[in-house]
Amino acid sequence: MSIVVPTSDEDPTLAVARFTGEMAWAQAGPDIAEAQVARICVEADNLMQEGRWSDLVSLLLTSFDLVFANAQEKDLECVFAVICNLVSKARSPDEALAMADQIATKLTANPNDKPAVQLKILFSLYNIIGNPYGKFLIYKRALKLAINGKVSELIIPSFKRIDTFLKEWNIGATERRELYHGMTNILKDVKGSTKESFTFLMKYLETFAEEDPHTLSEAKEEAVRAIIEFVKAPDMFQCDLLELPAVRQLQQDAKYASVYALLEIFLTRRLDSYLEFQAANPSLLTNYGISHEESVTKMRLMSLGDLASQMQEIPYAHVQDTLKIPQEEVEYWIVRGISSKLLDAKMDQMRQVAVISRCTERVFGVAQWRELYSKLGVWRDNVSNVVKMVQNSRAAGNDIPQALVAAMH
Repeated sequence: MSIVVPTSDEDPTLAVARFTGEMAWAQAGPDIAEAQVARICVEADNLMQEGRWSDLVSLLLTSFDLVFANAQEKDLECVFAVICNLVSKARSPDEALAMADQIATKLTANPNDKPAVQLKILFSLYNIIGNPYGKFLIYKRALKLAINGKVSELIIPSFKRIDTFLKEWNIGATERRELYHGMTNILKDVKGSTKESFTFLMKYLETFAEEDPHTLSEAKEEAVRAIIEFVKAPDMFQCDLLELPAVRQLQQDAKYASVYALLEIFLTRRLDSYLEFQAANPSLLTNYGISHEESVTKMRLMSLGDLASQMQEIPYAHVQDTLKIPQEEVEYWIVRGISSKLLDAKMDQMRQVAVISRCTERVFGVAQWRELYSKLGVWRDNVSNVVKMVQNSRAAGNDIPQALVAAMH
């Protein structure tokens, strides 16, 4: 087996040309092989002298299948490091893009043949190409390769930087949609990545605009998937699915209207509404693999959160009635609500009330923004009044309570 070891005065590109030529003609007789290898090296040298980099890439990839199948992995990485570097010599961004596409197309033709090596080479190519859109195309190929070659674990770490990548690539909604779809499909099968998968599924659905009903219809199946995943998730209590056109369209869909109704219950209503729905649609939960018992648990917690969003003090009896639980379980469910980070509260056992200091809204839409704006306005006015009081006291030569002074700093 030949190894890529260029001599001290041999150009690395010519060393690769020699290496690939020797592998391609290894089965021929020595005389024929030597002549053919020499011919390939001369042709490669001429193309280098003429600056015909795209043609040089084509020449070096001529025996790709044979080389990739038989060379050692370290040799493949060396060979493609040289070939990929030729992209940086392109005379224009368009030529560089064409060369990168040529390499990537050849490389990923068989995703099951050393996929980890292929992916490593693609990322090397990604780092070399300067064109932002070219980087996007290479990353998209890498994503597809990771899925088809079953090496998704090698590309998942890059998902954490996707927002940075998107700013650099500056791509449109359709292209972002394709990426997000691939990412959520990879993560949904990875243990412990349910929330990350749901995040990218949400981003995928957000790329659909209401103005394009034909395209919007493509999102129906994934919109249903998002609803079911949210309902099933035991630790997910807040989402903006109801705000998305891709999800809202289900309300008018004969096949999926009941799924949309289930989402509305989880995000806007309480346990009694869920129990009525379940009694009327028992097969829906079964068909989508939804556990009734787990749904009751989640709806109890979300109903408690809804109570907390409307009352600063919740009587235990109100909790008992809303959650449909025995009296002795009231404090247990309040503790569960606190541990689930749905609310912060203190239990006053003497008065039999839960005193709420914070709660998590199930949805955060226009109404919630208006409420927040109103609260900030009240806070601003209160601060302004305190400042005026301090200024007036100073002007009058009166002592200012230290607690009031401290509150201003």
